[in-house]
Amino acid sequence: MLFNTLKFAIFFGAVYMLYRLLRHRWQNRLLLLASYVFYAFWDWRFLSLIILSTLFNYYFGLKIDTASGQKKRKSFLVVCVILNLGMLGFFKYFNFFAENMAAFLGLFGYHPGWVTLNIILPLGISFYTFQAMSYTIDIYRGVIKPTRDLPDFALFIAFFPQLVAGPIERARNLIPQIQAERKI
Repeated sequence: MLFNTLKFAIFFGAVYMLYRLLRHRWQNRLLLLASYVFYAFWDWRFLSLIILSTLFNYYFGLKIDTASGQKKRKSFLVVCVILNLGMLGFFKYFNFFAENMAAFLGLFGYHPGWVTLNIILPLGISFYTFQAMSYTIDIYRGVIKPTRDLPDFALFIAFFPQLVAGPIERARNLIPQIQAERKI
């Protein structure tokens, strides 16, 4: 769903009207649901990917914060970064590397029988992956404490107005805005 379409205008208008009727806690839940609906409009099959990314980054944020000792904290961070970059790399670069490796091996007369997977690049994967990584890195550095509210963290990752085109927002800036009472 593109921002400059009638479908988005109807979607946004409906979300805005419902938002105005709800209390703060439920406003955030509505925005999270709307963000997931927005994402699912593109391709519902990838909704589980953004939810999985949210869950493991939330988990590792808590583990980094509560780990005893710098070595454990760093280990949790490294695993989290590897998972994030692995997921991003798979979707963005698997076909590229497979095709180029096959072409390179073809120069030497070896023609591997593998095929590319024709992987679809999930909408906003770079934005939400780097935003989630900035969250866990900031926890590791002691810049922020992890949020204990999973739905607010999920909204930080999936917030539909910035999901597709950014900007990548720091948790220390956006999470307090999500958690604060808002007046429109």
